[in-house]
Order: sequence, then C-alpha cells, then structure tokens
Amino acid sequence: MTDITTDLVRTLVAEQFPEWADLPVIPVPRQGWDNRTFMLGTHLSVRLPSAAGYAAAVEKEHRCLPALAEHLPVPIPAPVATGKPTDAYPYPWSIRSWILGETLQDSPGIDRDRLARDLGAVLTALRAAPAGDGPAAGRHSFFRGCHPSAYAGEVQQSLRLLADTVDVAACEAVWNRAMTSVWTGKPVWFHGDIAVGNLLTRGGRLSALIDFGTCGVGDPASDLQIAWTYFEGDERRTFREAAGLDDDTWARARGWTLWKALIMMSGVSGNDPDGVQARTLTQVLEDPVTD
Repeated sequence: MTDITTDLVRTLVAEQFPEWADLPVIPVPRQGWDNRTFMLGTHLSVRLPSAAGYAAAVEKEHRCLPALAEHLPVPIPAPVATGKPTDAYPYPWSIRSWILGETLQDSPGIDRDRLARDLGAVLTALRAAPAGDGPAAGRHSFFRGCHPSAYAGEVQQSLRLLADTVDVAACEAVWNRAMTSVWTGKPVWFHGDIAVGNLLTRGGRLSALIDFGTCGVGDPASDLQIAWTYFEGDERRTFREAAGLDDDTWARARGWTLWKALIMMSGVSGNDPDGVQARTLTQVLEDPVTD
C-alpha cells in the first residue's frame, strides 16, 4: 500500500495543477480504506486511491458523478480534475468539490427517524436515475450490485472459523434465504457503500452522499445493509418503507450484511476489535426486516 502523505499531495498538486499550488493541504480527520482524502483550500478535496485495486474508480467517478447529480435530492461530489500517475505515486487521482458537513459517525443530535426517511428517498431516487451506459456491476464494484453468492466461499470459510462463536445454523438460514432469489428487474444504479462514513449531515439531517467508488448498475440490495449496521427497531421499518423494494431484495441485503459481519469477525477480511460486527450480526439474526 502506497504511503500517502500531506507532502506527497502538495507535490502532486504543485506539479500538475500549479494554479492551486499555494492552497493549504489538510488531511481529513477520518480516513477511509479505499482512498486517502485531503482538503485543498476551502472548496476542493483531493482523493488518492490507497492501492491498485481502487484506482479504476477515479475514471468511473469522473464519468458517472455528473450524470447522477441532477437526479439526486442531495449533493454529491463534483469532478474538478484528474491527476496522472507519477514516479512518486503510481495511480490516477482526483480533485473533487468539497462538500460541507460532518460524517454521520461524527454527528451528534441526529433525528434518526428523519434520516431513515431521507436516506430511503435518496436511494429510491438513485435507482430511478437513467442507467444508460452506467458500469455493470462486477470486479470494479467489488461485486456489489451482483448476487451475494459471489462471496459464498468466504461465508462458508468464516462459519467454519467461527463454529464455536456464532449460531451457525441461524447464519446458514439467513444466507440460504438470500440465495433463493435474484434481481429480476432492469439493472439500476447502486452506490455500493452506504455507510456512516459516506453520509454527510448538517443540522442533524442528511445533507450529502459521498464516495461513489463502488457504484455501478445492477441489483440494489447491497445498498440496504445500513438497515442493520446503523438503524434500530422502528427506524429500520421507516427505512424499509422509504427505500421500498420487495422481500426478496431485503433478504439478499440481509445476506450481504451477514457476509460482511462474518468475514470481519473471522479475520477472513479485516477484523472486529470493537465488536461492531458482532453487534451487527446479532441484529441480522434477530430482525429480517421483512413483512
């Protein structure tokens, strides 16, 4: 993984976009896994993929974000410029508009029920955006937008590793239900990573959606995972009603959430030192969010 520092970003900007060379470069407090993000001046952000597997998203976002922006009820980042690879940094990188707001994970005083309704409306609008030449789900989206069976091997491996820790039979029931249906509608837009770090808020309300690196066109089930990773109880029902979609799609969403919790708890991919994924798994097993 490339060591991405403030000095590196300053150098790249100065070499390729000298008109912005004098602007301050400040790393954002919470960094994501796929990209490292820096504030450039007061109106721009610089995003650099952290590894080769994430580099393809730069061109994809540059192409797709303007097409999606006019169809969504909240702002999303606007492409400003694309940087080229160099000897010091081997991947393309991007400059985007800076959107004011706090990530949901850092926002106190959220009206969670209102958030559930607003986020459901945003996802509904995203699905309604013209799919056109949008990128079909696949490796570039880390198989979000595909069927969750793409990760069946990891689920089985995780269950073997966690045999003494989790209710294997209950997990298999959730997974098997997710395997019994496929998306039969026309391919629709999905974001691919609806998580607390990619939702911005202002004044206690949802204000923007960021990080479309895993977006594409396909099955929208993976965008519903936040029902179990963030919302609770009646909030889930509110989100379910606002986001729409049928029981089969929600069953696949539950399968996606189960997969992510299991692979992190087992160490197959990542880890769960704070028990966040274990708590998510409990929610997944206890609440199907279906009628």
